[in-house]
Amino acid sequence: MLIVGGGAEIWRTDPRTLRDVVLDREAVESRLAGCPPLERVWFLALLDRDEEALSEGLPLLAESRDRLKPLLVLAQVYQRSYRWHEAARLQEEALRLASSRAREAMVRHEIGRRLFDEARYRDAAAEFEWASDLYRVTGREQLSTVSRQAMERARQAHAAHQLPAPL
Repeated sequence: MLIVGGGAEIWRTDPRTLRDVVLDREAVESRLAGCPPLERVWFLALLDRDEEALSEGLPLLAESRDRLKPLLVLAQVYQRSYRWHEAARLQEEALRLASSRAREAMVRHEIGRRLFDEARYRDAAAEFEWASDLYRVTGREQLSTVSRQAMERARQAHAAHQLPAPL
């Protein structure tokens, strides 16, 4: 979670939908002016200003030497506007570029979030489990726990959406 000044949350990940939601729109908007360019793209997406986010983010990606984080941020922009194919394409490129287990875990977690958004809950659970395991073996217990919780949520959603057996 992002904390500002007095410790107030300005956004969080909704544990039910696994989507990032704005809690304090004014605080997020106030951060736009002074933040790094990639963070600005992400904030624009949080504010549902997707076209602005893309117009600022795509040039950042083009000029970036380390493409992993720009790819993931732009994938989130596409995902938030339900453009699954574009998001998946960028996440797959990010996965190919992940040069460590921790970076792979980050990408797999984001892939899981997209799959969850697409209601592909079983696939999402598998990605979250993979991310959790990778985070755990790299000593990132808190991130491992977050991925494990997302995996459990995906499994719950999968179970809730199963068709009843025919009589």
